[in-house]
Amino acid sequence: MRGAVIHAPGDVRFETLDDPKIVNPTDAVIRTVATCVCGSDLWPYRGIEPVEEPHPMGHEYVGVVEEVGSGVTSVRPGQFVVGSFATSDNTCANCRNGWQSSCLNREFMSTCQADYVRIPNAQGSLVATDEHPAEEFVPSLLAVSDVMGTGWYAALAAEVKPGSTAVVVGDGAVGLCGVIAAKELGAERIIAMSRHASRQELAREFGATDIIAERGEEGVARVKDLTQGIGADSVLECVGTAESMRQALHSARPGGNVGFVGVPHDVAIDGQELFFSHVGLRGGPAPVRGYLPDLIDRVLSGRINPGRVFDLTLPLEQVAEGYRAMDERRAVKTLLMP
Repeated sequence: MRGAVIHAPGDVRFETLDDPKIVNPTDAVIRTVATCVCGSDLWPYRGIEPVEEPHPMGHEYVGVVEEVGSGVTSVRPGQFVVGSFATSDNTCANCRNGWQSSCLNREFMSTCQADYVRIPNAQGSLVATDEHPAEEFVPSLLAVSDVMGTGWYAALAAEVKPGSTAVVVGDGAVGLCGVIAAKELGAERIIAMSRHASRQELAREFGATDIIAERGEEGVARVKDLTQGIGADSVLECVGTAESMRQALHSARPGGNVGFVGVPHDVAIDGQELFFSHVGLRGGPAPVRGYLPDLIDRVLSGRINPGRVFDLTLPLEQVAEGYRAMDERRAVKTLLMP
């Protein structure tokens, strides 16, 4: 088969790889229908995370089951399936408590920008649709496997409630999906922090009521201006930098909550400052598996359309251009079609 391999920062190649095989009874192999480049893939691409040796890339996927191990009964060959970037058995104590991304048998996906993918923990990780979805739904179902599920978790972690005010820090795919989530969970006012006109427009179409272009303390001051000097009930931090985390924490009101889902890089929290702020803080890898049935239903019913975050579609063989386009901010998110 063919797939993406990163060799060094800025060096992603499309290469011939070994076909995936069933290794454990709980595995499945899927034929990839769609995959994509994630904002977190840019960390190694930009050299912020080390690339110590060449390795495959990609953790977002939808596909058709080709083969299942002897321990997999929840899906069968021929079914269209959606999974999570973090696989889970969906039976351990952490899974039963709703934290599938902390499954005791968790494995993170890392080989999905390819024609075929082995899915560990397939019994607990994959959710099949009733029938093969129409092509128009594929981008949104792919978004559910990570960015929509992660945006949803950010909103839940920030405790967005009906009638509340929410701030979304970050205008990438996760941040834009966070706007969708805040709207679905009933926020009355949704403030999107974005400096890019095309992303501001999409944020408004997804439900943002206000846009703030300023960053840092200037951005915080604008949030305070819009909230009678108090701050927001809920803040969704969807970037993962020290600056974005400070901006999120300072934008929340006393008693408010920050949900942080941007993978942290050089982020340090001042314990004393957090103590006196009365701001709640929760984050981590999103337990997407728990949300899949609900989010799939919302997509297939036409209630949400997170696939609109894909503003560049390329054949999988042009994956390197997909990385370049996102790195150069010519694209929010690149959809790859094998």
